[in-house]
Amino acid sequence: MYKTFKNSQQTVTSFLDYDSLLAENKTKTNGYLNVALWLCALTGPALALGVFFGVFKDVSYSTCILLSLFVIILAFSHFILVRRFPESDLTSVYSLFVLDLLLAYMAISNVYLRLTWFLVPVLSLLFCSYRVYFVSVTINYIVMVVITWITAPYYALHRADFLTAPEYFGNVVWGYTIETLIMTIAGLSIVRTFHRYSKEIYNNYATLKNREGMLQSSVDTLASMAGIYDKVNLLDFRSMTEMPITDNAHLMKTLNIDKCDHTSMVMNIKDQIAPEQLDNFLSFTDLKTLRERLLDKKSIYGEFINISTGWFRAQYITVETNEDGIPVKVIFTVQNIERDKRKEAQLIRIAMTDELTHLFNRRSYDDDIMLYRDTGLDDTFTLLSADVNGLKNTNDTKGHAAGDELIKGAADCLSEAIGDLGKVYRTGGDEFIAILHIDDYREICEVIKSKSSIWKGEYSDSLSISIGCASHNEFPDATIDELERISDRRMYEAKDNYYLQSGIDRRKRRQKPTN
Repeated sequence: MYKTFKNSQQTVTSFLDYDSLLAENKTKTNGYLNVALWLCALTGPALALGVFFGVFKDVSYSTCILLSLFVIILAFSHFILVRRFPESDLTSVYSLFVLDLLLAYMAISNVYLRLTWFLVPVLSLLFCSYRVYFVSVTINYIVMVVITWITAPYYALHRADFLTAPEYFGNVVWGYTIETLIMTIAGLSIVRTFHRYSKEIYNNYATLKNREGMLQSSVDTLASMAGIYDKVNLLDFRSMTEMPITDNAHLMKTLNIDKCDHTSMVMNIKDQIAPEQLDNFLSFTDLKTLRERLLDKKSIYGEFINISTGWFRAQYITVETNEDGIPVKVIFTVQNIERDKRKEAQLIRIAMTDELTHLFNRRSYDDDIMLYRDTGLDDTFTLLSADVNGLKNTNDTKGHAAGDELIKGAADCLSEAIGDLGKVYRTGGDEFIAILHIDDYREICEVIKSKSSIWKGEYSDSLSISIGCASHNEFPDATIDELERISDRRMYEAKDNYYLQSGIDRRKRRQKPTN
């Protein structure tokens, strides 16, 4: 927050205003991102190694070379902008756009890396600018949609769960759209929270730098934080004292690190910490290492569980440093964040849950399958595919409310039958997939059939579900994709058998004549 100017006669220290501080942050962040862009030029050689060892089978060496040249050109152009316009929003947005172009190039080149499009908007938060953030989100979304459209034919061809490119495009973009909306709201909250708290800390810091009447001034300023935090303590490492700001009496206590390496506030609440988090909490609040951990940082925080009140955030905020940059005055705050955690968990549930059936959705299934791709399959791993029979006929004759009733009925039968033995996902209109961990799936299939046979609804008196299963134990050499195709094939065979026995022409979806 300070800049020092030296001349032959005196040293002048100038206090930066808040806008200047943000401009300096933008300058430094642009510099760091330019270094990151130059390092991205190593992506080409890294991909070339992958091609050499057979990891990237659809990538050529020429693609690797062009990628590095492409990144070098963009990094150099950004370097020029950084030199000429270091504080410009254009420079900031351009660096993020370059990263979008890098992801787009790799996607078009069929390079599959575990990188997310949403990394770029997250990086834009470093600039602490609403304008940069919104422009970054908008450009990122547009590039993401365009590239998804371009690559949809390729991925639809290599995915067993999609029949056409438009189907794949619609599914993926819909997921991207939901994620973008959630991320935009969360990012806006982060930027807004940063500005609010940093301005408060900034003002407190400026006040505390005034040596005349600094103690009383600190108390008056920090007392305003009582409405934000549940507990606020001022730690003074010069006088080795601890003063609770939220306590009206402001009783000062002595800090004796040699005899007790934690504050009295920590000692008062440590018995309420969840046992599995106690060691981490005591490590985070250790005064012997606190100032070292705060070095060159404005604040550090940790989130823990109070067994009585739920989640809370403990935070140390640097208020004043000595000439060596070592914190000498620190604010220790405790804030209940249980409500925020519940909202966060609710957002995650919404993003990962099907609205109609309350089962896990396609995105959740894809995420879980990705974990299995990384960790491998055990012998009990089983995929179960299920589909509702006669749904179209029900929709045509009784209406979509009746069709939705059948879908929810099937979801209930599947989830009740499977229980704790696995997870059930709704992956399409009337299509379901379950990941099971069982030795023999036949019993589960019988339970599902039994439950569906006795099901009755408001619009329909019967429910029929076609099921297909494939286990790793049954096909030890099959990949996850192959197991999925096998379970789908068996499910469709069961569906064909159902319509054959029922005398229904699936192509015309009407009852065949009996004579």
